Amino acid sequence: MTLPRNARSAPLARRTLDASLSGLGVTGEIRADIALALGEACANVIRHANAGDEYEVRAHLDDTVCVIEVIDGGRRSADTSSWDRGPAPLGAEHGRGLQLIRAFTEELRIMKRPHAPGSVVHFEKSLTAS
Repeated sequence: MTLPRNARSAPLARRTLDASLSGLGVTGEIRADIALALGEACANVIRHANAGDEYEVRAHLDDTVCVIEVIDGGRRSADTSSWDRGPAPLGAEHGRGLQLIRAFTEELRIMKRPHAPGSVVHFEKSLTAS
């Protein structure tokens, strides 16, 4: 799905993926975890991507896992290693997005796009209760 980089697109992405997962029989608890993580990843792109008017959300589902990638068209020189600065201070208003994604999903990776400017936030969620 290609979305405009604005505040209205994150709820659209969450609702669209949630409806698809519901139709495939994914439980409400797992869908809620995915929706929270996707919302945070979309919010990061909307707030922090330095270029591009659009971003992509890709989702793949098999019998055991849902794989999601949120892809921005930011600058090629972006250093993705600096994104994760550890836990946010207790009273912080911002800076918890990656912590939340990590807490509610598995396999969080942030990487540069291989053949284009921008970054990829990749995370996976097991479809079985842990």
